[in-house]
Amino acid sequence: MLKLAVEKRERTGKKSKELVAEGKLPAVVYGKKQEAVSVKCNLKEFEKVWSEAGESSVFALSGLGEDVEVLIQEVDVDPIQGTPRHVDFYAVEKGKKVEVAVPIEFTGVAPAEKELGGTLVKVLHELTVTAFPKDLPHEIEVDISALVDFDAQIHAKDIKLPGEVELAIGEDEVVALVSEVKE
Repeated sequence: MLKLAVEKRERTGKKSKELVAEGKLPAVVYGKKQEAVSVKCNLKEFEKVWSEAGESSVFALSGLGEDVEVLIQEVDVDPIQGTPRHVDFYAVEKGKKVEVAVPIEFTGVAPAEKELGGTLVKVLHELTVTAFPKDLPHEIEVDISALVDFDAQIHAKDIKLPGEVELAIGEDEVVALVSEVKE
């Protein structure tokens, strides 16, 4: 399991800008059974964990006594520099399922797009699922080769989910389709 070292921080609010200058990232850890705690971590280390775990994989925070298993709940990114400014970690409860939006990775080629000249419409980019933290997939693959004509659609119920992972949205939600180009 991935690990990220954190330490409690005393400075909060506007003073947290000084942390960023030191290469630290202000953050907060909270959950149903976890009291909110202001922490800081190394920005570069966080970026490594974020790129590997994304927002749908559980990893451990060390430095708060015993390790705390968390998901990245929200990352505030600087709109100009594109670097994280603040992060919210959600502490997951052991033995409890969590609801998470998992990114969709589209694979294959849609015949209606390639052969009929249509436009692929990705209606959803994430699929909300419920699972135990250890069973959460990093991403969900959706094969678009079933889109053979302009009437074909891929619905949430058509997606093969791994093991104990369950849909947390309506099974008739449209995930992808190919639309006809109109002149």
